[in-house]
Amino acid sequence: MTPSNTIYIVDDDHAVRDSLRWLIESENRRCRCYGSATEFLDDFRHGGPSCLVLDVRLPDMNGLQVQDRLTRDHQDIPIIIITGHGDVAMAIRAFKRGAHHFFEKPFSDDALLESIEEALKIDGMHQRARTEQERAMKLVGTLTRREREVMNHVVAGEPNHEVARKLDICTKTVETHRASVMRKMKALTFADLVRMGTSLNAPVHQP
Repeated sequence: MTPSNTIYIVDDDHAVRDSLRWLIESENRRCRCYGSATEFLDDFRHGGPSCLVLDVRLPDMNGLQVQDRLTRDHQDIPIIIITGHGDVAMAIRAFKRGAHHFFEKPFSDDALLESIEEALKIDGMHQRARTEQERAMKLVGTLTRREREVMNHVVAGEPNHEVARKLDICTKTVETHRASVMRKMKALTFADLVRMGTSLNAPVHQP
């Protein structure tokens, strides 16, 4: 696990925080502990791959409210909910709203560690995808309107002659635009271009 991997623990029970800290640090993992949601939210900045182990019921707000705040602040971090028996219904609602997992106390240390590892991998993949998307969006801004049109069609798998027919231009012109798109998008292969087009999650919209 790289040094940037951080597990955030939010629980108002000091004994639970100490126990979780010991468990996580015994696996040579870095963690940060907070006794309230407000303390965590005021301090949290999403850096490298990370996850949040969150008690669903805290003195200042509940797990659903923490989820809402993170969503509002565009902080997309995987959340693992821990809950007492009386709060299972709330934990299930948090899970349905996107929490990575939830555990009812007492829970298995091994199961929690496995869930944390999964959450870190997911967060790492999401961060790489966001980086790829940001890069693609920046590069696509260098394309002309016609090059954007050609890119939309070719990354959809359409052959050059079909693109030419749809855009009412000759095939040679499509080939020229396609080569220009590859160069401007810094795509070494057509597969690179398709991956960047996919990362945009939508057609390359024209201004």
